[in-house]
Amino acid sequence: MFARSGKCLVVIALVLSTGLHWAALQTVAWTTMLAANLSSQQSLTEAVSQTFDGEHPCPLCKAIAAAQKSEKKSDALTLKLKIEYPPVADKLMLVAPRIFKTFQADCRFADSLATKPPVPPPRSFFV
Repeated sequence: MFARSGKCLVVIALVLSTGLHWAALQTVAWTTMLAANLSSQQSLTEAVSQTFDGEHPCPLCKAIAAAQKSEKKSDALTLKLKIEYPPVADKLMLVAPRIFKTFQADCRFADSLATKPPVPPPRSFFV
């Protein structure tokens, strides 16, 4: 039960964050306008053109447009309130230390690594 409600909450959050709720409300508004235009004895082409021309918005369309504008304004305000970090220097320079010593490799086996193995390889006792 908790898994199902968690999934539903995630779906609702995604719908609200992408603005799909505005599209759903606009679809309801257009459907209502089309039905009202068809019931006023208009032809189908006249009703469709009057519904989608944008010159005859219904009260629901006006409310949706106002809410979308206010939502965009609040988004613009939150962008200005972001934390700004101090500028970083354009050039980065690494400086070597004044005293620079090289250490010699103190390895007894270094000379043995440079010699080649005997040819042919030695045979074992059991062959």
